[in-house]
Amino acid sequence: MSAESKPTVLIVGAGLGGLMLGALLEKADIPYTIFERTTVVKPLGSAMVVGPTLLPLFEQLGIYDELLSLGKHLTHTFGYKQNLEPMKPLDIRAMEEFTGYQQWAIPRPKLYEIVRRLVPDQRIQFGCRVLNITENDEKVTVHLSTNQSYEGDIIVGADGAYSAVRQRMYELLKAKGELPKADHEDLPFSCTCLVGQTKVLDPDKFPIVNFPECHFTTVHGQDKPFTWHVFNTAQGTLCWMAVRHLGRKNTKAAMEQRFRDSNNAEWGDHPAQAMCEETRDFPINIGGGKTATMGDVYDLTPKEYISKVMLEDKVFKTWHHRRYVLLGDACHKLNPFGGHGAVTAMHDALALANLLYAMPTRTTEDITKVFEEYHKERYPNVMEAYDNSIMLSKMFNTGILSTILLSLVSHIPLWVFRLTLSKSVRFRPQCGFLKIIGQKGTAAAELSPSQHKARVAFEERQKAYARAAVSI
Repeated sequence: MSAESKPTVLIVGAGLGGLMLGALLEKADIPYTIFERTTVVKPLGSAMVVGPTLLPLFEQLGIYDELLSLGKHLTHTFGYKQNLEPMKPLDIRAMEEFTGYQQWAIPRPKLYEIVRRLVPDQRIQFGCRVLNITENDEKVTVHLSTNQSYEGDIIVGADGAYSAVRQRMYELLKAKGELPKADHEDLPFSCTCLVGQTKVLDPDKFPIVNFPECHFTTVHGQDKPFTWHVFNTAQGTLCWMAVRHLGRKNTKAAMEQRFRDSNNAEWGDHPAQAMCEETRDFPINIGGGKTATMGDVYDLTPKEYISKVMLEDKVFKTWHHRRYVLLGDACHKLNPFGGHGAVTAMHDALALANLLYAMPTRTTEDITKVFEEYHKERYPNVMEAYDNSIMLSKMFNTGILSTILLSLVSHIPLWVFRLTLSKSVRFRPQCGFLKIIGQKGTAAAELSPSQHKARVAFEERQKAYARAAVSI
């Protein structure tokens, strides 16, 4: 790809997916700018588990060792009944055997900081809300709330579940009668959730924070429509989540209308505080034979870092149109119980970066071909992650179905469980234009088409550079 044929990429959204795309384009020397509507990204959220499906890429990017230094090794997950009677732990160490990589729990803000440092400051424009997007046959232009406009060849919507880029793209498709009916529908959700992370805790009062490995615990409400989760971090804090299972699907628009009609409000600081009060007495095991309540954890969490969120789940069918393309929550919002939301967003970014690197020209025809290949590769993987997250959400729910699923998992034959774990980590993609990390573990990784395509392009360019050097 010559300098003249490299596309200029406009990325809307500086979440993990948008940042990862930027970091990879930086390595590929493809010009890009990231636009983020907030002026500063607050360290909200709980924690996520990073394992074999992402760590080879992190190793390529040179951030593997830092992640391990900030993470907590996860080998088991622990379940409790509402009275804190323990359930059979799940041992997931077979993943290490299969892949050569461990599972690490890391606070989401810490992971964000690691990825953020891969993107130069001058590449991100903060405090820029997208007002409009216009397009002609050759270029796409984003118009911002700062009265600035930026022109590029491609616009990427990495701006979350209620994406402005998706909205604009879908308006164009609706006007032509080309938007599938399913994509007209609102994002559904069946859970609301409180998330947060405490300040550094005293290990004498909370022995769990001194455990050498991550103690990921889930308490299943038996007479309450809740599950609640806590896990210790390498920073001496507890990450936590309290989930209310609503029992039926809702949408943001329907819920907001219902609360407007009742002169109430569902979202904001006061409802978060109300949910804290509602769940204060929920018990948790904090190690060393000690117990505490979620209220104890809330009181040790900075109030500005407690958030109430909806746990939507939907995979949109339409991911691209002309020079528009979506990634992450903008095209697939996964229930977080599977732990795949941020992972799939970064996998999207990787596939897109590989394909853009291998793209021969920046014509509309070649851009469309790249987007079609991107959707063809990513959609089946995302649907598999979506189905897994739905199944896990049912297991973490309350009621008879949850009881049956938990019983099945507790009694599953070891060979079946190992087969399931092996299948879950077979997809360990890498960046085709960076140094490939060799095979680790006993199970070979599945080679993605985008990685293969980028690798072929990289090797052809290396040969061309060598021939040019000889001729000189």
